[in-house]
Amino acid sequence: MINTHSCVFCAIINGESPANILYSDNDLLVIENVLNWAPIMLLVIPKKHISQEEMWSDDLMSSVGKVAVSVGNLVCPDGFRLLSNVGNDAMQSQDHAHLHVVGGAYLGPYA
Repeated sequence: MINTHSCVFCAIINGESPANILYSDNDLLVIENVLNWAPIMLLVIPKKHISQEEMWSDDLMSSVGKVAVSVGNLVCPDGFRLLSNVGNDAMQSQDHAHLHVVGGAYLGPYA
């Protein structure tokens, strides 16, 4: 069982940690990522603490995708990437499900 008390995303969702929130509804939150590997890095986060695998197999994924594309088109009109890391080898650093929206510059073929 995942300890949601030590989850940084749960702390943000519960208002216990600061974040620049760009979007919020009953199920999802979009925040600016504190990492800055690209000019724009956003995170689409389910408010319910679930794993990456659960997010991809849940009915919620349709909403996650729609919000990610909508926000991506708004803040990265010239293009963006949607990225989901699943597991240690993929560099997943948070147990709480999330989808990255990355853009703001030409990302190149291998960026």
